Amino acid sequence: MAVKVKIPVPLQRLTQGKDEVEGEAGTIISLINNLDQRYPGLGERISEGGKLRRFVNIYVNEEDVRFLKNEETVVKDGDEVSIVPAIAGGIR
Repeated sequence: MAVKVKIPVPLQRLTQGKDEVEGEAGTIISLINNLDQRYPGLGERISEGGKLRRFVNIYVNEEDVRFLKNEETVVKDGDEVSIVPAIAGGIR
């Protein structure tokens, strides 16, 4: 069993069109680094210098990692990770 990672549409071109990929258990940042080895360019869209980018939200089993341990949040086999790019905009 592995960690399921849901990929948002804007990043699916980096995962050969896949909306879900599998990763290895560990911390969020190690998961991202592992995925970047298999899908080059994915890591730089999500993180920079070992930290999550400000406008990317990551959820582990529907819990926002910002309220856990950010990039040091531990994920284990069977967990589901969702990557959600923040979207700005609205009515003025």
